[in-house]
Amino acid sequence: MNEYIIAYVFLISIKKTGSSDSANRTNNANNANYSDSTVSTEGHAMDYPRIYLAIDNCFASKRWTKPAEWTKVIADLGLFYIEASADTESDPLFMDPAYLEDWIEEVKVHSAINGVRVVNLYSGHGTYSTLGLTHTDVRVRERMQHQWLEPLLLMAEKLEAGVGFYCHAFNDSVLQNKREYREMERDLFDRLKDLALLAKEHGQLIIGVEQMYSPHQIPWTIKGTRTLLEDVYSQGGNPFYVTIDTGHQTGQDKFRRPTTVEIRSVLMGTDDSAKDTDMIWLGPQVCYELLEKFKIGQIDLEACLSEMNQEMDKFSHLFSNIGDGNTYNWLEKFGCYSPIIHLQQTDGKSSSHMPFTAKANSMGKISGEQLLNALAVSYQQAADARMPEKCRDIYLTLEMFSSTASINYNTLKDLKESVAYWRQFIPEDGLTLDQLMALPIMKKDI
Repeated sequence: MNEYIIAYVFLISIKKTGSSDSANRTNNANNANYSDSTVSTEGHAMDYPRIYLAIDNCFASKRWTKPAEWTKVIADLGLFYIEASADTESDPLFMDPAYLEDWIEEVKVHSAINGVRVVNLYSGHGTYSTLGLTHTDVRVRERMQHQWLEPLLLMAEKLEAGVGFYCHAFNDSVLQNKREYREMERDLFDRLKDLALLAKEHGQLIIGVEQMYSPHQIPWTIKGTRTLLEDVYSQGGNPFYVTIDTGHQTGQDKFRRPTTVEIRSVLMGTDDSAKDTDMIWLGPQVCYELLEKFKIGQIDLEACLSEMNQEMDKFSHLFSNIGDGNTYNWLEKFGCYSPIIHLQQTDGKSSSHMPFTAKANSMGKISGEQLLNALAVSYQQAADARMPEKCRDIYLTLEMFSSTASINYNTLKDLKESVAYWRQFIPEDGLTLDQLMALPIMKKDI
């Protein structure tokens, strides 16, 4: 029997809550209220969050699409907290309003029956695939904000759930024009501020945007994420957060600004590991135009390098920095501002949403021990008046996609093994971070 399954069976046997009994499940799922855990660390008091293991029901898309179905499947996995993806037949852009009202009622009924709770609503691929909230046409931006995000917030209020989303991208013409980029960024921040206010007015809902990993999808850098959070919070003092995804650090290093020495090596063909521009990111289009001029002899090497550096200076938003491609760096910096952390295993090369099976973990970069350690570092930071309040509850949310041709049996088997892996680190939902850090499986205390 797989080692994770053995560990899971053991943990289930010693848990005080979360048995298969529906009443116990309901009690566990409804116990998502924060209670202080204040621990003295290096001479100052610190509040640690309660941690819950959750799952995004995106795996059920086009398979188990009725609330009666996916609530039971998830309960059978030994999970009590659910992030409901818009892709699983609950997207306000596609669904009839009357249908969505019925959907909400069905979720309530079957959550109670199966002893689970929908704690967050999240956007899906439908809105991720468009320019959305930063569309070049303001009419589309207005529609995305008022006819999709705002209805999603109202749905969340009825379920007493939080909201997370990603529904914007910058067209290349905007990226290549610094003035247009800053105007679009300003417009985006203002819309996020409006959404933060709406969330506050409708039941103090927790709301946040997911971080990404390429220049056209912000926030994608550490610096840019802080700018976004500070800016939105400063415009009214309404909390707005970020969702960290453990596989969304796989692109940043590709977009690091090259040094003059690196560019020279590529242009001259002196670096065996980078003999063409496929190996280097030059940023703005004008730099690639300079490259073509150099290739046909219209500009000499030194002039080309000088002009490239001048142009790169103008387009800092196209470049990442050291540390932006490190998942644990993100967690250390922003874990305390991430009420939802999407869990996926990754080899560090792509965001493929692999499960946490023994096979995937053997080649993966994400471990429960390292994640919790990084999260603890985040909570050791001093309070920052420019940022929203640190999260009091964090949902570590498995986000496993099932491919079109995947077999249901195998999908569920991988999910069970993933749950077993994470139950080693979160044996009981609602334990505080310092309590989890004290578990024997953790090699280092905070």
